[in-house]
Amino acid sequence: MKTVGRSIIRLIPVLLIVSFFTSSYVELLSGDPTVRLLGQERAQEPGAREFVNRELRLDENVVVRYGKWLGDVVTGDLGESVKTPGLTVVSELRNRLPVTLEIAIVAQVFALIVSIPLGVYAAYRAGGRIDRTLNSASFAAISVPQFLVGILLVVILFTQLDLLPPQGWTRLTEWDWWDHIQRMIMPVVALSLTEIAVFQRLLRADMMATLQNDFVLTAKAKGMSPTHILFRHALRPSSFSLITLAGVSTGRLIGGTVIIEVLFTIPGVGRKMVDSISGNDLVMLQGMVIVVVVAYVLLNLLVEITYALLDPRIRRG
Repeated sequence: MKTVGRSIIRLIPVLLIVSFFTSSYVELLSGDPTVRLLGQERAQEPGAREFVNRELRLDENVVVRYGKWLGDVVTGDLGESVKTPGLTVVSELRNRLPVTLEIAIVAQVFALIVSIPLGVYAAYRAGGRIDRTLNSASFAAISVPQFLVGILLVVILFTQLDLLPPQGWTRLTEWDWWDHIQRMIMPVVALSLTEIAVFQRLLRADMMATLQNDFVLTAKAKGMSPTHILFRHALRPSSFSLITLAGVSTGRLIGGTVIIEVLFTIPGVGRKMVDSISGNDLVMLQGMVIVVVVAYVLLNLLVEITYALLDPRIRRG
């Protein structure tokens, strides 16, 4: 519990700093903020200016405005869109957040499922042909940005082979499971390819160091099988760096879905953030950003808790 408490104390300032700068975005708008947010024509409509001033509290200084906004956030009130009156941030999050989380989590799980066996085998056969091939492939995967991987997948799997639909999304609630899986494949692969390469290289390096330890040599002397030694004795002490990176990269994947959701026209939080930026919908943007930041903070907290579960020394402080 002490470990969790210390982690929360460290992470709260991050949440406050990011949310403060996000809520202060309106200060950077030149000219009349209501005109910049609504547009010249709509700003002339009766009650439009009053609605924006009330929603953003433009008549108050930035510190007071942030304090009141933070108080609303704590109670679950993230505000109402200035572009679409009546559309609340909470309702949009309820509709879009499951899509973003599903893509990010599936991409992370897929990356771990693929990278762990590859990393273990590469460490076991270090210097071999497969290890050298994986090393070259990982360099290539790390060098290619996610959006380019997505474009290449569309060109190959849709344009050339006509195997998968290029864009759009089918929700699980529509019960068309096969179409849902088909539409998920390209976004998940585009997001996870870099993670697979990084995870595999990191685990390989840690596993190679662990395999030189005395307890592994003792297990070999007892005649235990290589599979038993690798996965029962060597993998766990080699997984600490992987756990840290997986936790951090899950937050990065949630942010990375912004480009992927735009590329594949997926109705997630990332797509809505881009639309809010281009449409100057500040209230909606604030709500989306704060949720992404909270998710990132919680994932880092989960990493700390997992550390404590795996290593008793951390629990003892």
